[in-house]
Amino acid sequence: MDAINSFFAGKCFAVAGASSDRSKYGNIVFRALLESGRRVYPINPKGELIEGHPSFRNLGDLPEVPDSLSIVTPPEATRRIVADAIALGIKNLWMQPGANDPLASESARAAGAQVIDDGSCILVLLKRM
Repeated sequence: MDAINSFFAGKCFAVAGASSDRSKYGNIVFRALLESGRRVYPINPKGELIEGHPSFRNLGDLPEVPDSLSIVTPPEATRRIVADAIALGIKNLWMQPGANDPLASESARAAGAQVIDDGSCILVLLKRM
């Protein structure tokens, strides 16, 4: 199974970089996953309410380990998030455009994760489904 199909085959998702600001990409990605009928958790260090859902400050605070993680953060934050994802055993990572970091990608692949970091946009693919 390719990385994109594997990502979408997950039963539980998280969005690192989710935002309560509806104009921000992290909010748009979170809403798109929700609207597609998926179980998804928002990750935001402020712990704010996002689209009526409580956000979690980090991956370790989630009530369950997601199968797939969408990352919508600056590259320097991506490194930390990917390290946390590896520690938790998350196997499907999608670094949205602007979030990709070569070191994070390399470490995730070395840990056996499938990584989408080629500039593909989750929103485009969700619309096709």
